[in-house]
Amino acid sequence: MDFLNALVQGLLIGGLYALFATGLSLMFGVMRIVNLAHGDLAVVASFLALALISGTGLPLWFVLVVTVPLFALLGYLTQRVLLQKSLKSGPLATLLVTFGLSIVLQNVLLEVFSADTRTLDGGSFATGSFKLTDSISIGYLSLATFVLAVGVLTGIQLFLSRTGLGRMLRASSDDRETANLVGGDSRHIYGIATAIAFATVAIAGLMFAMRSSFDPSIGPSRLIFAFEAVVIGGLGSLWGTLLGGIVLGVTQSVGAQIDPALTLLAGHLIFLAVLAFRPQGLIAGRKA
Repeated sequence: MDFLNALVQGLLIGGLYALFATGLSLMFGVMRIVNLAHGDLAVVASFLALALISGTGLPLWFVLVVTVPLFALLGYLTQRVLLQKSLKSGPLATLLVTFGLSIVLQNVLLEVFSADTRTLDGGSFATGSFKLTDSISIGYLSLATFVLAVGVLTGIQLFLSRTGLGRMLRASSDDRETANLVGGDSRHIYGIATAIAFATVAIAGLMFAMRSSFDPSIGPSRLIFAFEAVVIGGLGSLWGTLLGGIVLGVTQSVGAQIDPALTLLAGHLIFLAVLAFRPQGLIAGRKA
């Protein structure tokens, strides 16, 4: 039964990893950008929410609702002002730009908030749970995070497949020049994609901040988990991202059940195995 509980907990943590990976997958699938600042943006969202709560006394749920659209706007502006120019210079330029952004964000957070660890107080919602069986308990926050991950992925998929802007976004990811010829503005479309990516990473950062402590330096570790989930599931595949997050979460949870020292190593090993034997990912050949 301990093994079954490990599977359940791994499945739930996989939802959090999928949330972290969704924006990374979307930006790569649409613009072929690997955003090295992705994890740091999640940390920025956590600190922003913490600052709003401390400075205004607003309830946590209201701050969560406000932070996500703010990050969507930030994403649009970042794409139009910073990333768009680097796209013209090739993939190496975007890597360097996002790497520079990562360094800047870490140092700004360190200067403003210091190196102390923080957490968002989610109250009984973050710490409470219910029993599924005598040996399996499910946390309210963990379950909500998983449901939210599925909801976000479903919403993005419906947006991409059933709206004109979404179809234009997919067309731009396949052939930007042709999409421009039929009336699409690739700069605006890429801005929308980045806005969605930033909104999803903000959600992931806020969910993580309620379940664990954070500090200005943990962004790269969040990036690693997101990157591993994307690669395991399949580059550019949204549902592959969910599958990759679940595989990574279950592997870590089962590894921890065998030996706590194997928690992170088990996830890294499954990532390496996928790269070696199925580099296209578990779900291949499907665009976002």
